[in-house]
Amino acid sequence: MHEVVTEVTARIRARSQDRRTDYLARMDEARHAGPGRAKLSCANWAHAFAASPGEDKRRIMDPAAPNIGIVTAYNDMLSAHQPFEHYPEIIRQAAREAGATAQVAGGVPAMCDGVTQGRPGMELSLFSRDVIAMATAVALTHDAFDGALCLGVCDKIVPGLVIGALSFGHLPVVFAPAGPMTSGLSNAEKARVRGLYADGKATREELLASEMASYHGPGTCTFYGTANSNQMLMEMMGLHLPGAAFVNPGTALREALTRAATQRLVEIGAGRQAYAPMSRVIDERAVVNGLVGLLATGGSTNHTLHLVAMARAAGIEITWDDFADLSAVTPLLCRVYPNGSADVNHFQAAGGMALVVRELLDAGLAHEDVLTVAGPSLRHYQREPHLQDGQLVWREGPTASLDLNILRPASDPFDREGGIRLLTGNLGRGVIKASAVKPESRTIEAPAKVFEDQDHMLAAFKAGELTGDFVAVVRFQGPKANGMPELHNLSPTLGLLMDRGQKVALVTDGRMSGASGKVPAALHVTPEAIEGGPLAYVQDGDVIRLDAEAGVLEIKVDPAVLAGRSPKQGRPVGHGFGRELFSHMRAAVSGAEAGASVLF
Repeated sequence: MHEVVTEVTARIRARSQDRRTDYLARMDEARHAGPGRAKLSCANWAHAFAASPGEDKRRIMDPAAPNIGIVTAYNDMLSAHQPFEHYPEIIRQAAREAGATAQVAGGVPAMCDGVTQGRPGMELSLFSRDVIAMATAVALTHDAFDGALCLGVCDKIVPGLVIGALSFGHLPVVFAPAGPMTSGLSNAEKARVRGLYADGKATREELLASEMASYHGPGTCTFYGTANSNQMLMEMMGLHLPGAAFVNPGTALREALTRAATQRLVEIGAGRQAYAPMSRVIDERAVVNGLVGLLATGGSTNHTLHLVAMARAAGIEITWDDFADLSAVTPLLCRVYPNGSADVNHFQAAGGMALVVRELLDAGLAHEDVLTVAGPSLRHYQREPHLQDGQLVWREGPTASLDLNILRPASDPFDREGGIRLLTGNLGRGVIKASAVKPESRTIEAPAKVFEDQDHMLAAFKAGELTGDFVAVVRFQGPKANGMPELHNLSPTLGLLMDRGQKVALVTDGRMSGASGKVPAALHVTPEAIEGGPLAYVQDGDVIRLDAEAGVLEIKVDPAVLAGRSPKQGRPVGHGFGRELFSHMRAAVSGAEAGASVLF
C-alpha cells in the first residue's frame, strides 16, 4: 500500500472510532435480534403478504426462505431510471429461482437535475438526497426483509439510497443499476452548440435539436457527471456486482446482471457462508477506495458532499483534507467528458472500471482486503461480465488500455494528481475540479464581479457588462441560503468568455453540475455567505486569486479594510415549487464540508 493511503486510512479510523463503534454496535444488535419476519404477529404477517401470489405466500411461511425488499427510484422522467419499470418482475422471478421471494418495499423520489437546472426546483435538489435516505428507511422499516436490492443511478439518488440502507446495515444490500444510454451526438458538438446559443448565434430550435440528439434514449446521460460517478463508487466500494456499472440498458447482459444481483443477495444473507452485511462492506477502507476512485477518474465535485454524508451514515468521518492528501498521490487515469471528449461508453470500451481497479490495486492506491458483495477482495472488480452460451460468467478484464486517449496506466497518467483539489485561504475552503481545467487556466488573479444569484450574472452578460478579466463571485447559494443549487447554467456563458480570450473564474458557495467543465470554479466555499462567511464581505473590484496548483483561494484586500466592512445580507428564499416546505431543512443543514446534511 502507498504510505499516504495507509496514513489517511489510519487517521480516518482513529477519528471515527467512537462513532463507528456505536454504529457497529447498533447493527450487531439488530442482527442478533433475528429476521424481522419471525417477530411479526399474525396480523402483521397477513398485512405484509396479503397481495403476494400463492406460491410466494407459501414460501414466505418458510423461515429459511429469504424475503428481499426492493427499494426503487423508478420514474420515467429520468432516462437513467426508466428501465427500472420492469426490474421488479425480473427480480421476483430470479428470487423464486433462488428459493426466495421479493417485494417492492417502497419507492423514493428521484428528481432530474438536468430538467431543474436554472429553475426553482433546483433549490430542492440537494435536500432530495436526505429525503431519499429517509424514504429508504421508511421502505425497509417494515422489518420484513432479509436483504435489500436498491435500484437507483442518478445524482442524489444513489447517495440517498446508501445513507438510508446503512440504517439497516445488518442486512446485505446490493445496488443494481440500469446502465448508460448509447452514445449520441458527441459531447464536443453539444458544447459547441451551447456556446453558439449563449452568444446568440444559434436558435432555440437548433439548441433543442442538439440536446435531443445528445440525450436521446433510456439510460444514464453519457458524460462523466455525478450519476456515472455514483456508478464508479458503487464498484469501488463493493456494492455492485463487478462490471455492472456501464452495461447498456435493454441488453441481454443487463438483464442477466439484474438477475445475478438478486441471486447474489440471497447468497450473502444472514446464516450463509458468504454473509456480507452492508455495515461490514462499507468500512474505512471501502470509503478510501471510493475516494481514490473518484480522484483517479476525475469524478464529480458533488461527491465532496455526498461521500462525506455517505461515510457518516456508516459512522465514518472524512474531511476535505483527506481528499486533498489522497489527491496529491492519486494519478488521473481517465479523460471522460467534461475532462475530455469521450463518453462513458468509450471509457467502458477502453477498459472501464475493470482496468481502473486493476491499476489502482497494482499501484497500492486502493485496499484489496475489503469485503464486497462479490466476495472478500476488491480484485473481484478487475473482472468483467460476459454471456457465454446464454449464461453469465466473469472473466479477467483488460490488462492494458485499449485507448490511451481515454484511459491510461498509473505509471503514465494524464496528471500526477487527482481530479479534485482543495482550495484554502482567507476566502474560506472550497474545492475545484482541476482535471477539467487546462493547466494554463488553473491560476487567475483578477477583480471580482459580485452577484447575489446566477440570474443577475446572466443579465449582466446580456447587458455587455462582463468585459475584461474577472472572477465572478456568486454568493448566497449555500445549503442554508437556498438549498445549494447547481449553477451549471453559468457554464456556457463563462466558457464563451474564455473562448473570446478573457481570463475568468467562478467562486461560489453553491454547487456546479457534475459536468463541471473548463472554467476554473471554486465550489462549495465554506463558511457560506449567509452565515457571515468571507464571501459576504467581497465587493466589486476586489482582487481575488484562485490558484488550483497551489491550492489557494484568497482576496487581496487589507485585513483591516475587510474587518471594517459590514457583511452583505442575503435575499429571502423564494416561495413556490415546494421550497417553503423545506425551510426546516435549510435551518438545520450542516455545512458543505460536513456533507450538507440534516441527518448528521
